[in-house]
Amino acid sequence: MVPRKSRPARRMIQGGGAVAASLALMAGTAWACPPEPGYPQTDKTTTAQGEGEGQGGHSGHYHRAAGAPAQQASEAIKGVRRVGGVDDAKGAISLMFIDYGHGRHKRTVMYATGQFGLKAYDITADPRVPKLVGQLNMPGMWETEDTDFDPKRKIIYLSRDPRAFNGNTATGESGVYVVDASKPESLRQITYVKVPAGHTTTCVNDCRYLWTGGPAKASWMPADWGGRPVWVTDVRNPAKPKVHKDPIDTGRNDGKTDYTHDIQVDSDGVAWASGRGGVRGYHTTGRHYDPLKKKWRRATAVDPVPYAGGGLDEATTNSTFMHNSYRAVGRTRGQAADSRRWGNGKLLYVTEETFNDGCANDGLLVIASLKGSYNGEGWRSTPDKKFRLNTVATWGVAGKEGTDTSGDQRSRDCSAHYFDVRDGVLVQSFYSQGTRFLDVRDPTNPRQLAYYRPADAASWQPYWHGKYVYVADNTRGVDVLEPTFR
Repeated sequence: MVPRKSRPARRMIQGGGAVAASLALMAGTAWACPPEPGYPQTDKTTTAQGEGEGQGGHSGHYHRAAGAPAQQASEAIKGVRRVGGVDDAKGAISLMFIDYGHGRHKRTVMYATGQFGLKAYDITADPRVPKLVGQLNMPGMWETEDTDFDPKRKIIYLSRDPRAFNGNTATGESGVYVVDASKPESLRQITYVKVPAGHTTTCVNDCRYLWTGGPAKASWMPADWGGRPVWVTDVRNPAKPKVHKDPIDTGRNDGKTDYTHDIQVDSDGVAWASGRGGVRGYHTTGRHYDPLKKKWRRATAVDPVPYAGGGLDEATTNSTFMHNSYRAVGRTRGQAADSRRWGNGKLLYVTEETFNDGCANDGLLVIASLKGSYNGEGWRSTPDKKFRLNTVATWGVAGKEGTDTSGDQRSRDCSAHYFDVRDGVLVQSFYSQGTRFLDVRDPTNPRQLAYYRPADAASWQPYWHGKYVYVADNTRGVDVLEPTFR
């Protein structure tokens, strides 16, 4: 017997259905938003299941359908225990934690994004048992990786990849959905803006602007591009986003404009752009010396000033595709390596994402030094005169305790993916090889402390929150883990 739904629950589901219907219309041939100048519209998109990123995308992201049977017979757990989670978020890709109110009235809501769209879970009463309180249904949405939000205005920015709703990278539509999350029970789409890129979207300058990058180039883009760079959107008025027509972070791959995958902003406000060709950081506010123009000038979100970074040494990695990065600096300087020994913000922690033959050849965690990259070297690099950052160390799951590559091809996916860092411990997703906890206080020798690899793991992104780690697992939904190694 199906339990009778409460009236609030019925209203939520009915509201979600209405949103899904409106999104279906937007995704259809009618096009709710006119194309940006110079960005021709496509002629066909539908609201079917999104494609996996490995199909026409960058070198990563296999796509296991939510609810698929386990492909791996074994599991391995050490130094951590699963204390809760939600399995109704199957297809999860990214998580966010937004606080509402203060003091004893403070409320924390965890948002999950994925192929289902957006779901809100209240974790105030019990962080181990997230309670679904609201949702925005967008079946077939792709890809919402590393979704960002404005904590002050309570706005969530969902990035639409051209492969969403059965599109493709050549002709599919990309853009950003602007969602009002001021009331978790009543999530509301404010607007949608079409953007030439759409794989990931990141807030810069206190969420007054968005940087959106990736994936592979569209058919109308220049033939010599290897992928989509970054487009900037002004969201100071979130109801009327304005997309700047000229892209940034061009020429990133030894002078070639290529795939910018994602942006991470450090606590000093430097925006680090990762993608094919390495990781480069930009000032987006204030006056700084521009090593390319050789003058002091004001940095803005649409005209940033190069800071540091560059390509990674191919002798120590398995590809040139860098997925995301982290720099411990300023107020976060104590979160990774000992800053007294290694310097304040002198190291980059980078995910290399790639899937090659054999687990040992898949993407690694790379720790690199920024030394020697502060004078525009990463922007002047050419195929004939390459500049590369010095690799301090790498770490991968191949041959490590807790790893099992005895199953089929998908169970052998060993590439690194997103990570989070706190108190010297880096927790990182490794797809089928689960979630790994690494001591990175000595960056020359990352050391595994614990791991969580369930039999059907598809770990995409872990998050420290309170004393727990929340894992967005594309097969399982969300796992809540409690470290026991300390």
